[in-house]
Amino acid sequence: MPNGPIDSQLVSRLRVLYGARAEEVAGRVAGLIDEYRKPADDNGTTPSWTEQDVVLITYADQIRGNDCTPLEALRRWLVESQLDELLSVVHLLPFCPYSSDDGFSVVDYLAVDPVAGTWDDIERLGEHVDLMFDLVLNHISQHSDWFQKYLAGEEPYDRFFVEVDPATDLSLVVRPRSLPLLTEVQTAGGPRHVWTTFSDDQIDLNYSEPEVMLRMLRVLMEYAKRGARIVRLDAIAFLWKRIGTACVHLPETHEAVKLMRDVVTEAFPRMLMLTETNVPHKENVSYFGAGDEAHMVYQFSLPPLLLDAFTNGDAVYLRRWLETLDPPPPGCTYFNFTASHDGIGVRPLEGLVPDERFDRMIAAVRDRGGLINTRRRPDGTDVPYELNITYVDALSPTAQGEAADDDLHARRFLAAQAMMLSLPGMPAVYFHSLVGSQNDYAGVEQSGINRRINRHKYDVAELRSHIQPADSLSAKIHNGFRRLLEVRKSHAAFHPESALHLLDPGHPSVLAFERASLDGGERVVVLVNFGEAVSVDLDSLTAAPRPRYRSLLSDAGELIEAGPFILAPGVAVWLRPE
Repeated sequence: MPNGPIDSQLVSRLRVLYGARAEEVAGRVAGLIDEYRKPADDNGTTPSWTEQDVVLITYADQIRGNDCTPLEALRRWLVESQLDELLSVVHLLPFCPYSSDDGFSVVDYLAVDPVAGTWDDIERLGEHVDLMFDLVLNHISQHSDWFQKYLAGEEPYDRFFVEVDPATDLSLVVRPRSLPLLTEVQTAGGPRHVWTTFSDDQIDLNYSEPEVMLRMLRVLMEYAKRGARIVRLDAIAFLWKRIGTACVHLPETHEAVKLMRDVVTEAFPRMLMLTETNVPHKENVSYFGAGDEAHMVYQFSLPPLLLDAFTNGDAVYLRRWLETLDPPPPGCTYFNFTASHDGIGVRPLEGLVPDERFDRMIAAVRDRGGLINTRRRPDGTDVPYELNITYVDALSPTAQGEAADDDLHARRFLAAQAMMLSLPGMPAVYFHSLVGSQNDYAGVEQSGINRRINRHKYDVAELRSHIQPADSLSAKIHNGFRRLLEVRKSHAAFHPESALHLLDPGHPSVLAFERASLDGGERVVVLVNFGEAVSVDLDSLTAAPRPRYRSLLSDAGELIEAGPFILAPGVAVWLRPE
C-alpha cells in the first residue's frame, strides 16, 4: 500500500473497526480509491452549495408515460414544465430491483429496476439536473444473490449477515418498528436466526466482516461514477451491532461514516454524503462529527415542529428550537425538508414539546385522515413513531367532514414551505408537496401499507389534469410553490451558509427572522403567521429598520411602508429592506 496521509488515516479508521486486520483492509480500500479516483477539475473553487440548490425527492417510477420509461417520463415532465430551471438536484429514491418496502429492500445494488428504466435514462436525466442516489446500506433483500449464497453456506457470504441465538438478551436494542428483531431462516447448516431491524425481508448486513464494507464502498464509488452529486446513507444509525448495547449510534458506526467520507473525498472530491437518522435532534446532528462525517444531515425536527406550530396556532416551541440550533461545522450544512416518502417522524420531537401538545398533534392528524405507525420500546409497549399523511392534508385548517377552505389551506401549506426554504441549509421538496397531492387511501387499502398514503404514482395525463384547474387546491399549491422556488434562487440571502437572526414580532403566533447574504450585501426578513390575522410593527422589528420593504413573493413586488403590517392567517412573507 502506498504511503501518505490518506493511507495512515485509513489505517487509523480501520483499526477501530477491524483491529489487527486494518493494514490488510486498508490496502484494498486504497486500491479501490485508485481504481475510481476522479481528479478535481476546479481546484476546490466550486462551492459545495449555493442559494440556487433545491432538491426534488421522487421515486424513479413516479410518473408513467405511454411511450417511454418512467425515468424518461420524469425527465420530460421536468424539462417541459421548466422545473429543471427551478430545481438543481433530483433525489431518485431507490431505483434498484427490490422485493418490498417500495425500493428499500434491494436485490441488486448495481442494477436499475427495468420497471423504472435504465442507467441510460438516469444519465439523460443527469444532463439537466444534478443527481442524488440512495445507498440502502444497513440491509439487503432476502431475495438478493448475497443472501441466497449465505443460505447455501458459500464463502464469504456465510459471514455477511448477523446471526444471533434467540435466547440472547436483546432488550437494550433500540427498535424502529413494532416487529420482531430476529427472523428464523433455513440454511444449508440448519436453522439460523438473523438480524432484521426493519422487516423479515430486509436482512441486516454484518459490517464487522470487512468484505461487506469493501463491497459497499465499491457500490458507493460506483454511484459517484454514475453521476451522484449526493449519496444518502439510509438507516445509517443501525449499521453496527454489538450485543449488550442499544445498537444505535455506536462508535463503530460513526467511524464507518468517517471512513466513507474519507474515501469519497479522496476519489470524488465534489460528492456529498447525507446521513438519514430519524431520531431526536441531538442524536441526529452527531453525524456531523467534528466536520469529518456527513456533509449534510436531515433536519428531522423541522416537519413535526412546523406541524405543531400550525396545530396550536403559535410558534413558541419552533422558535425555542431555532434559538438553540447550533450552526453545523465548517463544510457541513443541514438538509431541510417538510415531507418525504416516509411519514412525519415524531421521535425528533422528543424533549422539544410538552406531552399535551404532542397528543394534540396526534389527534389533529387523525382528524385529517392520517394513520399512525408505531415502534416498540424495550419494555414492550408500542408508541407513535411516524405520522402517515400527506403534508398537504396535515396542514388542512379543517378536519375531515368539515367545510373546506382551499385558500386558507393553500396559504398554510405554502407558508410551511416558505419557512423551510428560508432556513440555513439545502432545501428538499417532496414530489407530492410540489404538486399538492392529498391522502391516497386507495393505495393504503390495496397494499395494506400505511406509508402508501403519501406515495401515489401518476401517469402523465393524470398528473397534468391534477395541477391544471386554476381554482383547485393542487393548482394553487403547485403554482405557489413554483413562485417560491423562482424567488428563492435569485436571492443570495438564502445561501445555505448565510446567517439567521431571530427577530421579536411581538406575537407568539408569528415567527420572524432575518437572513443576511455572506457578503452582507442583502438582507431578507421572513415572517410566518401560524395563527389568526395579526399586525406586526415593521418599525420595531429589526435593529436597523428601513423606511420601506419590498415584498418578494407578490407578483408585482410592491413596496410596503414601515409601520404596522397586517399578516393574514397562515401566511408567509419575504421582505427585502429597501
